[in-house]
Amino acid sequence: MVKLLKSKYLIWIVLSVPFISICFNYYFQNIFYGETIHLSGKISVQLLFLSLFVTPFMLTFPDNYLSKWLLSNRRYFGVASFAYALLHTIVYLDRIADKDRILNDFISLEYLSGWLGLIIFLLLAITSNNYSQRFMGRYWKKLHRFVYLAVVLIFFHWILTAFNRTTATIYLMILCLIEVYRIWMSRKKLLS
Repeated sequence: MVKLLKSKYLIWIVLSVPFISICFNYYFQNIFYGETIHLSGKISVQLLFLSLFVTPFMLTFPDNYLSKWLLSNRRYFGVASFAYALLHTIVYLDRIADKDRILNDFISLEYLSGWLGLIIFLLLAITSNNYSQRFMGRYWKKLHRFVYLAVVLIFFHWILTAFNRTTATIYLMILCLIEVYRIWMSRKKLLS
């Protein structure tokens, strides 16, 4: 059972099931454009949350099996978050299918923030492997700290484009609490 839980293939299967379901249902028009955009964006943010939650969880429970499991699989959650964000973008491009409208959307603040967040996500996803980490050395960690800028941009995009901003605002408040806790625990650990 433990070996099964450590399988990266099982993790990828679990992470891809909602992706495949969304694609299938959107293609066969079982779900509407708005539902597809909402689901893909929400799952992307949830996976991003999970990858950002690893450090505070580890600082709280350093010797816990779950902490070690989350740490060893954090990259998968981050890359999957990017995949759902990419699906979100592809569905948007497919639906709009008008270069002028896409360009007009692109230069508006609510969409520009999403595009910039996606570009940062792309750079992080491409370099989320052992080779890039070895090749880039200490710069790898500096690059991957840009995830925090991507988070700000993504939430800006979500809040500005949402019909109902309540969910986005709640997610943002939870993330802020998690990050304040992470900073507090990191400083506490340094001082001890």
